[in-house]
Amino acid sequence: MMWLSRPTAMALAVAVFTMVASVPSHTQSASSPDPAAPAAPGAPATPAPPAAPAGQPTDPFGEEVTLAAQPIVYLKGTATWDTAFDTLVDAFKSVRGFVDREKLKPAGPFMTIYTATDDTGFQFEAALPLEEEPKNAPKGDLTIGKSPDGRALKFVHRGSYDAMDATYDAITNYLDEKKLDAKDLFIEQYVSDPLTTPQDKLVIDIFVPVQ
Repeated sequence: MMWLSRPTAMALAVAVFTMVASVPSHTQSASSPDPAAPAAPGAPATPAPPAAPAGQPTDPFGEEVTLAAQPIVYLKGTATWDTAFDTLVDAFKSVRGFVDREKLKPAGPFMTIYTATDDTGFQFEAALPLEEEPKNAPKGDLTIGKSPDGRALKFVHRGSYDAMDATYDAITNYLDEKKLDAKDLFIEQYVSDPLTTPQDKLVIDIFVPVQ
């Protein structure tokens, strides 16, 4: 499989997620291999999940989870890949401002719900889950809604937003290899606060809802 750069991987991830791989299986010979025989060409290796730093437990990769719908306040927008992280941070600041003004209680970290992608950019909902819906509806670009729910696979990325190419390559190949049929959206949940955490220290849970 061709390795994809970050913008292309994100733009094609949903399409690849919904494909069913048709890789033929290879039967193994019962006899011992001839040591003198040349090695047969092998299939390209599936990229392994990014390695955890020394002393840090390995993150689960492809763990099946069940997402529960939560009330969220979110800002819907579009962004180009060149300015993606800055755009999301600005959106999160708007969401946090509303939550602080209304004295609402968050029920989890910030999340980005990607609803559409292409080669140049993406459509998103920059959201913060709440313990309960606010009494006063937000005005302007902010909206109250529900986060996605149902069966999903969880992956973990550590490091900057701009360095997620390898993680998404590995996710794409994992789903393709497992012949999984995914829904047409995916979610990034920021375990570390993107408003205050240095980019190279970010921890991001990626959820891929599956059928």
